[in-house]
Amino acid sequence: MAPSSSPRSAFALLVLVLSFLGSALALDGYVTGTIDGQEVYVKDNRRPALYTGNFGDCMGSSIINVTRFDAAYYKDNMTVLFHLEGDTALKSEAIMMYIGVFAYGESRFDLTFNPCSANIYSACPMKAGTPIEANGIIPISQSDVAGIPPVALSIPDFEGQAILRIFANSTQSEIGCFSAIVMNGATFSQPEAVGSILGIFTVVAIISSFATAIYGDSIPVMRKHYAHSLSVLVVFAVWQHIFFSGALSMNWPSVLVAFWSNYAWAGGMIYTESMQNTINNFIGSNKGNTSAVGAAGVGAQNTEIGGGYNIHQIYKRDVFPNALNVPGLMRRSKYNLVARHLEENLAKRELANSSNGFSWYGSPVKPGLPLPGNYSGFAGTLAQENIAASNAFMTGFLWFLILVVIVAFSVVAFKFILEGLSKIKWIKNERLTYFRAHYLGFTALAVLRSLFIGFFMMIFLSIFQFTYLASAGPVAVAVIVFLIFLLGVGGLSYYACFYRIKYGKYVSEPDRLNVEKRKILKVIPWYGFSKASKEPRSEDKAYAGTLRWWTIRSAAETEKAIHDDEDYTKKFGWLASRFRRTRWWFFVVWLAYEFLRACFLAGASGSPMTQVFGLLAVEFIAFVGIIVLRPFEGQRLNILVVYLLGFSKVATVALSAAFDTRFNLPRIPTTAIGIVIIVIQGILTIVVLIAIIVGAISSYMSIMRNRENVDFKPKKWINIREKYYKHIDEKEKDVPRPPTPPPPRPVTPKGPYFSVNSFKRYPKIEDEDKEFVAEINPNASEMSLEAADRDSVGPMGRGRAASIRSTTSYSSLPYGARVHRASWSSRDFSEFQNGMDRRRSTYGSPAPVSHSPADTPSRPGSRVYTGFESPSRPGSRVHSGIESPSRPGSRVHSGIYTRHVGSSDNVPSGSISPVMSPIDMNQGASPLPRPKSRTNSMKLSRPQLRTVMSDEEIPPLPQAQNARAAANPAATA
Repeated sequence: MAPSSSPRSAFALLVLVLSFLGSALALDGYVTGTIDGQEVYVKDNRRPALYTGNFGDCMGSSIINVTRFDAAYYKDNMTVLFHLEGDTALKSEAIMMYIGVFAYGESRFDLTFNPCSANIYSACPMKAGTPIEANGIIPISQSDVAGIPPVALSIPDFEGQAILRIFANSTQSEIGCFSAIVMNGATFSQPEAVGSILGIFTVVAIISSFATAIYGDSIPVMRKHYAHSLSVLVVFAVWQHIFFSGALSMNWPSVLVAFWSNYAWAGGMIYTESMQNTINNFIGSNKGNTSAVGAAGVGAQNTEIGGGYNIHQIYKRDVFPNALNVPGLMRRSKYNLVARHLEENLAKRELANSSNGFSWYGSPVKPGLPLPGNYSGFAGTLAQENIAASNAFMTGFLWFLILVVIVAFSVVAFKFILEGLSKIKWIKNERLTYFRAHYLGFTALAVLRSLFIGFFMMIFLSIFQFTYLASAGPVAVAVIVFLIFLLGVGGLSYYACFYRIKYGKYVSEPDRLNVEKRKILKVIPWYGFSKASKEPRSEDKAYAGTLRWWTIRSAAETEKAIHDDEDYTKKFGWLASRFRRTRWWFFVVWLAYEFLRACFLAGASGSPMTQVFGLLAVEFIAFVGIIVLRPFEGQRLNILVVYLLGFSKVATVALSAAFDTRFNLPRIPTTAIGIVIIVIQGILTIVVLIAIIVGAISSYMSIMRNRENVDFKPKKWINIREKYYKHIDEKEKDVPRPPTPPPPRPVTPKGPYFSVNSFKRYPKIEDEDKEFVAEINPNASEMSLEAADRDSVGPMGRGRAASIRSTTSYSSLPYGARVHRASWSSRDFSEFQNGMDRRRSTYGSPAPVSHSPADTPSRPGSRVYTGFESPSRPGSRVHSGIESPSRPGSRVHSGIYTRHVGSSDNVPSGSISPVMSPIDMNQGASPLPRPKSRTNSMKLSRPQLRTVMSDEEIPPLPQAQNARAAANPAATA
């Protein structure tokens, strides 16, 4: 039994040890919390749902010096961790404490308590020389935090403030005020990640641009490829536009300030402790007044922060008339359930700090910074970098000097690296020979280009220092820097224009600028400008007037283009090389535009409305002007600068006008507008990053231009490379695209013309009538009917003597030929029948024709008319109704009388044919001989053909006395 009990005892001992170990682990560094409805152990130093950051004095003359003020809200176990540490010079004073939490400008949580009832014995009462320490864990319920929306725990850059107010019981007045920022840990501010990525891409753009500038030995070709690489000026213009948008004196939302912090390095705002300490020593104690640029400063009176306070609500004299004694203050807890809950559950806890793993707290802000949670003006934007507004100019200036030194050193170092690689035979001796021979000139041009890129930043910071007037030392430096950039870079730009005009044989002449009335989308009125020297006034256009102007043109007809002038490119290529041949002077316009921007941003910082609307006017005019000019030779640069960057500037300034404190816009709509600005500027950033990648690829193709397709890699890019070379060659000419040719007009014939290509007859209604078809398609024995109407007598015809020839045919067809049917209408056919009836009436016999079927002629389709019109078909005659049994459709005419022309006597009765011969009128009417049938006639008239033995044999014609006999030999026989 002993062996079996031993393992059980060991197992029980192990379970006991593990249980004690689990309890120890649970107590040491872990606490219980509820996550998704389940109770679990969580780390004690975990990140809270909401916690405070840096804090500052919001009273200006606080008697209490607070060195630690933080609070943290844990949603998983519904607790609030509270820390307070400080000291005072008061001998003895009982106090009341008020803590308020504000989110997006509205009060979400407030608590007033007595430190004596809350186990804060170091503050009960406060005494000089006694450190104040208050800390503990406050359990709370869902009703206590009902005012905090759940989205506040996850939205980036939660905008909240925690305000601590301390009141002296003896005077019932405020003796201390401290404000701390409340955050949830989610933020757009990621300078280590986002800022580093942007910096890497910017370095790629610098290397790509520099590579195209130094590769080659032909100045015009080098300039051409350099103009189509991505400009570093454009890259920094985008980054600086985004960051310096925060220089407007507006009350910014927290999301915007956090987003802009990722671009602070491009504006020279890089925080280092040693540099800031050096600048502080140089400036002195005068840090300026941040309220001058719209921010609430630390150490200044800010009575309106958090909506202010009501002293009567703190002490409630109507309930406690004897509020000055401590016991009375303690009794008030029964009227405040939250305070009572706090005072009963606040437990003594060791002060947590970073040494034991708790790092979710802030520190007092340094002098010169605005209050935490206040993001107004450029001071609020700089506070995200812990840089005081008074230090902004010196910080940017020092980093700019460092950048210039790095650029100069890098160019020189690269030259010596190439020489070393050439000595050890790692590269060929002829590699980059032009750069290696002129490296000092390239170094000078690189420095000048850096000054040109940093023109806006340094002018803005200099003017901002003049406005802020923190100290005499920084102002003196700012004056020198301002003059260097304004007179130095500006003077060199002016000299570049003067040099080209004077030595390039250019002349300046007066001109007129025509203001033309136009319409956009055929509705919106607009105005266009054109020079009278290039486009004279036209009568087809409407003009609003003209302005005095001038034009500069070359005096020599054979003057070469500016980019083909190697001497000018060597001296001023750092200014003009990227612009089009006809826009080479745009660098002067760019400098003037940047100078105006800097003046409005920095000079008008004390007048927010003037600043924002003045800058909006400048940005809009520049946006429209740059669209019209399209100055850059490279297409990617025009897309970035002309369209995207210009639109972003106009939209940002226009939306920022809503943040002015005079409009008092609620903070939630303010945050929504801030998100819109972030989207616009974020899209611009993505496009710039893509352009940098494409620019690096195009720069690689440029430096590989001397290699054959066989040596170029990758092979898939060969076609793209050829298209790229053709593209830059075409853009270098700077010639407008030829207009689309108009469609060719149809050629008009010189003389009259007419042509019928084809025709088709469609059936008519009469074609469906079988009787009608039978009447208008007679057989070959009938004579032509075309002459019937011509020989008729009466109103519808002419009265003349009939003849055999007139009654047979009037056509050109030979006798007995088939007459094709004409295209007749029902009216034509009716008139024809009327004419036939009248003829029969004129030449017919007075005796009636026999009604016997045997007497009816045997001609198919013949009828005997009665002379009555058919009511169903006007113009037709009603038949007697007697049909021939041998021929269906034949009828006997009843009552046809015939008389001679010009006589009133009828012809003697008898059977007569329908047509009488007029040859011998005295002998009476003789019938016209009936023509033979068509079939027999055609057979008899057909000549007998002879069979030949070969193709070359010609048969003899038959011998006849006349043509009739030759045509009809059978009849002759």
